Formats: sequence, C-alpha cells, structure tokens
Amino acid sequence: MTAAPLISVLLPVYNAEPYLAAAIGSILRQDYRRLEVIAIDDGSTDRSLEILERFRQDDSRVSIISRENRGLVASLNEGLQIARGELVARMDADDFAYPWRLSRQAALFAARPELGFCGALVDPLLHGRIARGRLDPVFRLGLPVLSKFFTIFMHPTVVYNRNVIADADLYYDGFYRHAEDFDLFRRLADRYPAALMEESLLVYRVHAGSVTSRHTREMRRTHLKIVAENLEREGLADDSADLRAIGDRVSFETVRRAAEFVRAMEARIAELPDTTRPSFEAGALNLFYFLYQLVNDEERPVLTHELLTLTVKWNAIRRREQYALRPGAWAPWLSQASMWAGKKADRMAYRLKSAPAASVLAPYRMGAA
Repeated sequence: MTAAPLISVLLPVYNAEPYLAAAIGSILRQDYRRLEVIAIDDGSTDRSLEILERFRQDDSRVSIISRENRGLVASLNEGLQIARGELVARMDADDFAYPWRLSRQAALFAARPELGFCGALVDPLLHGRIARGRLDPVFRLGLPVLSKFFTIFMHPTVVYNRNVIADADLYYDGFYRHAEDFDLFRRLADRYPAALMEESLLVYRVHAGSVTSRHTREMRRTHLKIVAENLEREGLADDSADLRAIGDRVSFETVRRAAEFVRAMEARIAELPDTTRPSFEAGALNLFYFLYQLVNDEERPVLTHELLTLTVKWNAIRRREQYALRPGAWAPWLSQASMWAGKKADRMAYRLKSAPAASVLAPYRMGAA
C-alpha cells in the first residue's frame, strides 16, 4: 500500500500575534496527520516567535526559521527550499483551515496525479462574521487563460504538487512584490494542469492589518504590470503603457487612456476563435472590474462616470450603482452620498447572509475570531 504523501505547510509569519495560535492550531488539528509545518518568522517584533516556540515544543511536526525581516517573497522561497513534502501547502498566519482541508486536497491529487497545483473556495470572515463562499461561474472556463487576467486562486488555499512541477519553476519572483502569487500562478498554469476545488476549505480573514490591505496600491500597480505583460505576449496589446499608467495615478487622462486600451483589447478578443474567445472575454471583463474598483476607491464619482462612459460598461455594474453614479458628472456630492448608502446596504446584506464567527468556529476549537 502506497504511503500517504507528506504535506509541507508553509506558514510565513510577521507580527501575527492576535491570530497566529488559532491559525497554526487549525493546521495541527487536521484529520490528515502526515504533515510538517514550516513557520518562517520574518523578524516579528511582537510575541509571534514565542507563540511558535510553544507549538514547536508541543508538536514535533513544527519547525521554525527565525531571522531579520526580508519580506514575504523571501520567506516563501526559503520555506520551499527546505520543504520535504511531495505536496506543499500555503497557509497564512491570520486564517483558519477547516479540519478536512488537507485530506480533501490530498485526495484530489491522489485521484488526479497529473495536477500541478490546486486551490479552493474560502469562507470570508469580516466584521466578526463568516459567510459561505460561492463559486464564480467564470471558473468553469479555461484556467490557463483566466490566469493571465487575475489571480485564479486564493493564495492560502493553494497546494503545489512537487511530483509534477519542476523545482526550477516553483519559486516566487521578488520583481512582482505584493502580486507574487499572481505571477507564479500564471507561469504554472501555462505549463501544468490546475484545478479549483468547489468547496470552502479555509476561513479567510479580511482586516485592515493584512498584507493585502496594507499594500493595496502597490499590489494594484504590480497586478496591472503582470496583466500588461500577458496581453502583449498574447498579441492583444501593442503597448501597455496606457494600462499601467492608471496604477500610478488616477486622473481624467489616465482613465481615458485605460478606457481606450480596454476597447482596443476587446476588439482584438472579438476576433479570436470560438474555442478560446469566451475565456478571454471573461478575463477582459474581470480586468474592467479591477479598473472600476481602482477608480471607484478614489471616491471621485466624476472619474468613475468617465470610465463607465468611455468603456461603454454601464450595464456591467449593479443597477443600484448605476443610479448612484449617473449624477457623478454634474452632482458628485449626490453620487458620493448614494455610494455611501450603498456600502451601508452591502454591509447589512453581508450581516444577513453570515453568522457570528464564534458560533461557526466553535466546533473546530479554532479559538476566538
């Protein structure tokens, strides 16, 4: 009988004291027992290292690397270098893994040994409440194409298959800092089969202290750079400067240039063969939504109005948002008030479809939320 594969869990840690014990505890309580946890303490200045040491003393499957701060990319690559497992799983220090996470992912690779990597859905934890994750139908299209437009998997859900992926391909590139997962996934998806598991295996915490929240602007710039590189390689753009410019500064000029870029890209996609066009169309729409969010976060409705008008995408947003943004060109104050009310409505809707985190997590002994 073939032994179950060893799973190496990479856990980068930087000042994660409030959440770390629950995160690492959720891994050690997995119903899949053949695992090792490689915790990389990236120069934490809080009690993170002390917490890790306590878990290492209690469980021999935990090992710790602790040194000065070098950043997430260096931590992940360091973990990959020493990981012994045939499967390598990612985990963040502020999330929770359901007890069956690793066993479900190991079973997928056993059933489909040709897979290079996989991801899964997540249940978001926001404002102390957890909602059920849902599958976006876009993922039923071609993952290799979609991976050129956005990060196809939530990073902490990913497992890599080292029996399939060459060591030379499994690394994070520091050139794409704060979008290193997007870069890696696009490279891997071009060469190896990938799969999204249609179930939530993780509780994903959304909070102001997360890496994503703290580095949103830089992440967006790098994201657009990656998309631009991909589109140029695919022959869907000649010069991506117009797309990248809006990542540096949002203005009437950069909105106009980005809108023209989107329209030109869509015209080229329309000429693609039927076999690939739907995936590229879905990716292009996702790029529009990325730009829409980027511009909308500036809280200058007149700019969002301009983007929607120049891209001819008014019908691509929710009707409530259409009503809110229509006055943006002549009464921005009215749009701002309407968008504020919309955010309040969204928060109420989230509350209605979610449950208190403590009640959801209680059966799994995951600690306080």
